[in-house]
Amino acid sequence: MRDWWREFSGLVLPVACAGCGRPRTELCSACGTALSGAPPRRVRPSPRPAGLPAVHAAAPYENAVRAVLLAHKERGALGLAGPLGRALAASVRAGTGQVGTVGPLLLVPVPSARSATAARGHDPVRRIARAAAEDLRRSGRPARVLPVLRQRRAVADQSGLGARGRRMNLAGALQVARGGERLLAHGRVVLVDDLLTTGSTLAEAARAVTEALAGARVPAGRGACAAAVVSASPSAFEINRN
Repeated sequence: MRDWWREFSGLVLPVACAGCGRPRTELCSACGTALSGAPPRRVRPSPRPAGLPAVHAAAPYENAVRAVLLAHKERGALGLAGPLGRALAASVRAGTGQVGTVGPLLLVPVPSARSATAARGHDPVRRIARAAAEDLRRSGRPARVLPVLRQRRAVADQSGLGARGRRMNLAGALQVARGGERLLAHGRVVLVDDLLTTGSTLAEAARAVTEALAGARVPAGRGACAAAVVSASPSAFEINRN
């Protein structure tokens, strides 16, 4: 019901660009260009956490892009899932190349804490992942969303933690839901999130997926992870400039 009301109110109430505040548009062309105007690039946080797969991002997390992501995540601007999903789809394409014989792209969203999802009234990463999968399918890339990751213990709020603190906070925190490993074995796994800062969350997600597939005795080379995000810290882009 909450999602329905937000989508309805977005149609009938005055809107302003989430990136710059320009009236009568949810995302103006200039802010849309900031989000998706450049080709996605490989990003590398420093220090790089052990087990982090190759990550591609569409735009640095600053200015209009930061405002758009926060509007979608924290203020329920659900109409932004479309452009954010297209940016994520571009990152997925950049990190996976051409589809081979390993099956469809399997987009595995990083899970949010249940309390955060309840407070926001929606799961922003899963919503963006669904929009990305739709965009990939429209362009001829078989893709589906597999929300098989679960939090198996409580974790602290990450916002005040540095790289080392985030690694310790997340170590062993995620697991693949029972039966999920069988689904993951039939395609190219791409871990997806809205934002990369230290890389600790994606590294922990990769560990959980890799261990689940190993436990299921999936042949080597099947289910190997890549990762894609909408945005990454500017320093992760700068480190990779050369």
